[in-house]
This record gives sequence, structure tokens and C-alpha cells, in this order.
Amino acid sequence: MAAYAVVVDQGRLLLAHWAEGDLHGWTLPGGGIDPGEHPEQAAVREVREETGYDVELDELLGIDSIVFRGADRVIPGPDLHGLRVLYRAHVVGGRLTHEVDGSTDEAAWFLLADVDDLRRVGLVDAARRLAGLPVRD
Repeated sequence: MAAYAVVVDQGRLLLAHWAEGDLHGWTLPGGGIDPGEHPEQAAVREVREETGYDVELDELLGIDSIVFRGADRVIPGPDLHGLRVLYRAHVVGGRLTHEVDGSTDEAAWFLLADVDDLRRVGLVDAARRLAGLPVRD
């Protein structure tokens, strides 16, 4: 299970650049929920770790379900079923900072109109649809 935040400010979406193994692409700030951690706490913590921003959650957008086939994983193994809890959030403090020694290596704001042109993971589009943001099909 993982928790992510959709953070939009002044027509821009906050994204983190996933750089793990040979896979690279833009994703939502967020990630794994630690044992005993509430998904809301995980989303806030992960946004801070990956972007430097403190956020406040506004609402639960939904849960995205995905199966990663074992042969397609960074380290091949059994199939993995992921549940991703998605929240809408807004920035309340901090400053843009890139994560060091984590699963992401950069954070940036992108105009909503430019997101379709980015190399991104499918979670970004699933979250944009749940949030009512434009997605070019």
C-alpha cells in the first residue's frame, strides 16, 4: 500500500521524478506506507521527503488498484498488487527541495497543460482523472 498527493497551485502540478533502477519518469509525490502508519500521515511524510514541502490534505480522491507483473518489475519476482491511496493536498510550508538517496531525484512544478508531454507513470493520469484535472487521451 502506498499514499500519494495531488498538489495543484496556480495551474501547476507538483511532481517528483522517479529514478529507481533503469526506470525513470515523473510521478506524484508519495510512496509506501510504513507499518502502523496511517495513509494520511504517509502522504504528508512522503511529500515532505520527496519535494521539501509541508502539505495539508484536503480530501480523499480515491484508491487506485494496479497489478505489476513479476517479469516487468525492476527486480523480477512474483506479481505485486498495489493499492494507492490518493489525496488532494495544498502546500502550507517548506520549499522545493530534491530528495537525496531516495526513489526520486528531483521535484518540480509543471503547468497542467504540459503534463501530457512528460514521460510519466500511469499513476499521474489516474490521479488527474480522479481530481477532475485535464488528461489528453
